[in-house]
Amino acid sequence: MKAYDIAIIGAGASGLAAAIEAKRTAPQKSVAVFEHLPRVGKKILATGNGRCNLGNLNADTHAYTNRSFARHALTEYNAESLIDFFESMGLFTRADGEGRLYPLSNTAASVLDALRFECERLGVQFFCDYKVSTIKKTNSIFNINGEYSAKKIIIACGGKSSPAQGSDGSGYPLLKNFGHSITPLAPALVQLVTDTAKIKALKGVRASAKLTLSTGGEAKGEILFTDYGISGIAAMDLSRFVCPDKKAILTIDLLPDFDVKKAKSAVFAAAKHNPGLGCEYLLGGLVPKALGTAVIKSALGFLPKTAKEISEESAKKIALELKGFTLTLKGTKSFNDAQITKGGADVRQFDAHTMMSKTVANLYACGEILDVDGACGGFNLAWAFASGRLAGKNAATA
Repeated sequence: MKAYDIAIIGAGASGLAAAIEAKRTAPQKSVAVFEHLPRVGKKILATGNGRCNLGNLNADTHAYTNRSFARHALTEYNAESLIDFFESMGLFTRADGEGRLYPLSNTAASVLDALRFECERLGVQFFCDYKVSTIKKTNSIFNINGEYSAKKIIIACGGKSSPAQGSDGSGYPLLKNFGHSITPLAPALVQLVTDTAKIKALKGVRASAKLTLSTGGEAKGEILFTDYGISGIAAMDLSRFVCPDKKAILTIDLLPDFDVKKAKSAVFAAAKHNPGLGCEYLLGGLVPKALGTAVIKSALGFLPKTAKEISEESAKKIALELKGFTLTLKGTKSFNDAQITKGGADVRQFDAHTMMSKTVANLYACGEILDVDGACGGFNLAWAFASGRLAGKNAATA
């Protein structure tokens, strides 16, 4: 039976970061990474629309789920540390106006190459196309599938989102078998499914908006109307707050920088300025034409022929609709469409300063498999890299 000092289950962002940090911390120790896909880091290639938004300058202050648990890793391995980490491998980054970090090459493949080449340089051994189905601990040694052994184990399998890219939920049973609890799982950073009666003509229309759920949660940014509901960054971010077992009303504020009074004045002024204007064009200075038409129909129950038919009372109704265009939320798209998983291994059972289990010595977990998640913008990869590095360092030194 081949024996290793450290075995890492999963070769995604957190697993590769853990392997690199472990070998840099203790070069003499043997590190093996087991990946059930034929190649490592497949999910990394899909992040940031192929550009890999690999972190965020504001990650250490971001409102993560279980932020108090995540804080130590994100402070010890902050944005400056992440930038240095990649520069040490020859990959340079840039930050946009929102603090999102991207590789200068603007390609996700260069991020993956930097990670895997560094693993190879350090002597990390990969076992790809290898599914870990059982891990058992006898005395102080972990046995993997009855074929390999390790003194330390790091579970870095990811969640259930994008199973075709490797996150298929296979890591949860491994932790459950060691007595760890898994909180309820749901797709997140995923599109919203709504009733479509009011938005049938809006497929492909984009707008800037603030979204609010009646059950709690809000997000602001670009939205995209679809034939099933709402997509776009704001919708993705709001999906983190969706409760699958609760009905909710989705309110879309199409003029988040206006109050109702200002919106009403803008609508009424447009109507008075050009009374002969077709009402389908009335809101063209505020929102896209098709969206304006939908808003007026929803507010008034019909589309007047010309702007001269818009009274002050009608303008107020339209303004209220612009500030509160509502849809019934039916749920979200599935794990197949999700970028991340909401829920995971209960963080109360892990040490935030080491990523080690509080109940099973020398068993670590990192990345998406833990119940930590953030919004769009590189926050989840920042967590993956930070928690992976923290687990790798402590597995190599403990």
